[in-house]
Amino acid sequence: MKLELCDVGSLDIEKTFECGQCFRWNVDENGVYCGVVSGHVAEVAVEGGKVYITSDAPEALWREYFDLDTDYADISRNFTGQYLETCTEYGMGIRILRQDSWEALCSFIISQCNNISRIKGIVERLCTAFGDEIEYGGRKYYSFPTAERLEPLDPDDLACIRSGYRAEYIIAAARAVTDGSIDLEALKSCGYKDAIKALRSIRGIGEKVANCVVLFGLWHTEAFPIDVWMKRALKENFPADFDPESLGKYAGLAQQYIFYYARSKGKEK
Repeated sequence: MKLELCDVGSLDIEKTFECGQCFRWNVDENGVYCGVVSGHVAEVAVEGGKVYITSDAPEALWREYFDLDTDYADISRNFTGQYLETCTEYGMGIRILRQDSWEALCSFIISQCNNISRIKGIVERLCTAFGDEIEYGGRKYYSFPTAERLEPLDPDDLACIRSGYRAEYIIAAARAVTDGSIDLEALKSCGYKDAIKALRSIRGIGEKVANCVVLFGLWHTEAFPIDVWMKRALKENFPADFDPESLGKYAGLAQQYIFYYARSKGKEK
């Protein structure tokens, strides 16, 4: 089933899928992105200034996943100051994807000290080895494995995904989710700082990973992940006493604009 999602001004698929917030979307030579979300394979493409998605999943799933009922253009008008306005204009069209909480937790554990290409490779091998097979368009795809599927494994069982030391952390997170030590659904409704604190109780999860999970997997848009790109951007373009909380409820959207601009411009140098 092919659905029209929105116009390209509301959702720039390249920026959204390539800004480091998700790892299961891949583009072909025609600019069509293919990914797996909640066990559904989907293709996203631009035609005549509109964004279309082809999938067997209901439209409601995609409206939530792409957060299409939130007016990002209106929110972005609150991001003021020359540098932030430049980042906002450059990154306009990025949307904060409402990803599955467990998938985001596991994926950002894998992201530690890693580049996007390698992260995607590890995630894909994890899904191939432990996810459920999905047939689509004559090809085989795989769902993201549940915490319950990974919980009984030992780190050595993950040797096939070549994640290195992160294997121990993946298993630790799976066990915390499965035994109820971490209730991801409950963390969606608590304060974002409390959610970060709870996630940091899992072995191997630091401040940056916790913030990423809270923003991209628990949908707390106040979260403001800081990595090396962000540290550099903040140091060079913001006052020393800058507090991300000053950006308000959608500080995480501002973070994505800054991150995308800093990373893109950094690669051009």
